[in-house]
Amino acid sequence: MDPIPYRRETPGTQPPGLWPDYRSTVLRSPRKPLIALPHTLSEVTGPIFGQDRLQSNDADLTSQHKERPIGDRMIVAGRVLDENGRPVAGTLIEIWQANSAGRYFHPRDSRDAPLDPNFTGGGRTLTDEAGRYRFITIKPGYYPWQNHENAWRPAHIHFSVFGSSFVTRLICQMYFEDDPMLRYDPIYMSVPSEAGRKQLLAKFDYELTMPGFGLGYRFDIVLRGRDATPFEADDHAH
Repeated sequence: MDPIPYRRETPGTQPPGLWPDYRSTVLRSPRKPLIALPHTLSEVTGPIFGQDRLQSNDADLTSQHKERPIGDRMIVAGRVLDENGRPVAGTLIEIWQANSAGRYFHPRDSRDAPLDPNFTGGGRTLTDEAGRYRFITIKPGYYPWQNHENAWRPAHIHFSVFGSSFVTRLICQMYFEDDPMLRYDPIYMSVPSEAGRKQLLAKFDYELTMPGFGLGYRFDIVLRGRDATPFEADDHAH
């Protein structure tokens, strides 16, 4: 029995591999036509993630250390759906982000901004039967980068979504509505359509907001089809 291949992306919905305004794509994007390799059982059946590896506080980035981290607490929740609007249950979601000062807890980020010993910026969870996920975290800060003159990244959170095996990992970035830096950001602007860019915007949700604790934001992820969330072609540090 031949394995069922994964569905390829719908043309015109995803960011191109080469986007000159995003400088690093000039060096890492393919220069020759891609070769489609057939999917084998090793690509479509495993390895898979074990639920027993999740810790009780993995989804609460504000409770992973001794004290509360600095910054505005927030709740980020949503659903993972397929192209027909059906929930994708039991899928692993990982997030990582900068702290409230816009600095990552990573040795490659050595810029002049404070580290928060109570915030390391990583979390993960599994979707439930309805495809729902939920994280508690803090609002990430802006930070400069060297892509172009006076370049600043908008506030954002990286999302990584795993399918039935680790080779089906998809990565995107979640942004916030009305962020003035969005129009200047070449990563955000590399998404081909305005409708696609709007799919990367978290929406304030009063129902998710917790009294006296933090604001709520909703961010749904669609895995396939013409309404798919725009995903990155490759992982990167920004």
